[in-house]
Amino acid sequence: MAFKVLWVDDNIEELRSHVLYLSEKGFEVEGVTNGQDALAVLATKDFDGILLDEMMPGMGGLETLEEIRKLDPHVPVIMITKSEAEDLMTRAIGKRINDYLVKPVSPIQVLSALRRQLEARKLASEEVTRDYMSNFMAVTDRIATAVKPSDWEGIYSDLVTWGMDLFEFSDHGLLETQADQMAAADQAFGKYVRENYKDWIHDDGPTGVGGKWDPEGGTPLFGPRVFETWIEPEIQGSDQVFWIIIDCMRLDQMRMIEPLLEPYFHLERKSFWSILPTATPYARNALFSGLYPLDIAEGYPDWWTSGANPGGSRNAYEQELLEAQLERLASPAVGSCKYYKVSDDRDSDHLHRNLGSLGETKLVAGVYNFLDIMAHGRSQNRILKELAPDEAAFRSLMRSWFEHSKLFEVMKSLARRKCTVIVTTDHGSMLCKRSLKVRGNRDTSSNVRYKFGDNLGVDDNRVLLMKNPEDFRLPKQTTIENYAVTSENFYLVYPTNFHEYERLYRDSFQHGGISLEEMICPFTILRPRV
Repeated sequence: MAFKVLWVDDNIEELRSHVLYLSEKGFEVEGVTNGQDALAVLATKDFDGILLDEMMPGMGGLETLEEIRKLDPHVPVIMITKSEAEDLMTRAIGKRINDYLVKPVSPIQVLSALRRQLEARKLASEEVTRDYMSNFMAVTDRIATAVKPSDWEGIYSDLVTWGMDLFEFSDHGLLETQADQMAAADQAFGKYVRENYKDWIHDDGPTGVGGKWDPEGGTPLFGPRVFETWIEPEIQGSDQVFWIIIDCMRLDQMRMIEPLLEPYFHLERKSFWSILPTATPYARNALFSGLYPLDIAEGYPDWWTSGANPGGSRNAYEQELLEAQLERLASPAVGSCKYYKVSDDRDSDHLHRNLGSLGETKLVAGVYNFLDIMAHGRSQNRILKELAPDEAAFRSLMRSWFEHSKLFEVMKSLARRKCTVIVTTDHGSMLCKRSLKVRGNRDTSSNVRYKFGDNLGVDDNRVLLMKNPEDFRLPKQTTIENYAVTSENFYLVYPTNFHEYERLYRDSFQHGGISLEEMICPFTILRPRV
């Protein structure tokens, strides 16, 4: 199919050779000599792109561009100008020009500019498809031979990138292949974690030169060590640190909001691993406290056991746990720390309104629960599930929320400050597809990616059964309590009313288990561009 191009130039007759060249390359070009005629043609015909002369008698190029945008806000416009004046280009870009060329222009320059605008998606699709197919076997080999945490972080990052690029630029024909490869990666990753997790969490001390964590070592950086390893050094070297935790955020979801942040910040990307279970009471308390759940329960029993009571929350003492960690580290933020938990617009407004009074505060920590609420709400709300039927739609919905949120407004304000912003999460989520039966008494927990209770039983080697929780640095309330943590995209259901609950939880986002999506967490340091 030929692209249709409108060329607006008062000397259009002198450009016949250019028009002929474009026609030979498959473009249909219609020429007009002034802005008024261009608008009249645009009112009756659709074009794929517009070449617009900047210097014309009567209605000039910028004025014509302004009127074009009223008729068609999205048509690509390439301005051709005699001037390289900075103010002219600034005004043209402000009126949403897509590209510009400086006279004299050759036919090949015009062709290249049009192809950049009109064939970019096709070229990107071809390149993404070629890139993924050429790397397919290499990634399969990487999955089979991964032995270090950094190997898995690289595999996961690459699979997320290809999945998002294939969705955006390709005809989606390879998405099923990519999804199968992600599933194969999760299967191998689950086995890797089940075999090593208990040893890792008893060997999570400094492993590198000078007592620092070694990213190429054999043990992942888990949540309890994140603050000491990455956040405290920023506090030591910055005037102010804003630490934003978006509950239940996956790497692909973080990637969706990065383009919104990049105009305001330089981004430094890292990743760490959530502890098990990958659920808020465990993973987020580990971040704030710098401790494993067993250490919290033993060192601060009132802050842990109160959440076990009806109506209680094991995340009710995050501020206290953070302040205790600051004291242990002798941090400059001791006595100069603010904590906010944002669950709705009223909480968000509170943080937004108080930004002006936080100028001398060394550390500001904010927890945003929107994603976690949306993930749980999707399981219960038919309309929300229709809006986000799959992972791609869910991350698009997340981006839409962020783009219109008070949090984004806060971050744009922070981009004008002398501060460091850290955006991370406590754990991710998994879209559950397959059920497994678990046996337990009536007091067993209701979570579907992990269970804890007395005498749990699971006849499947894809479930990590923690018969003595303390060996996994988890507290237990009774002498016979244990934990079961599932992997891949499975969810755990009791035999009683099995089919009813199987239908209820199938195709729902859950967390608490072992998967790349839940365990490998994005950690992004943002430094203002100003």
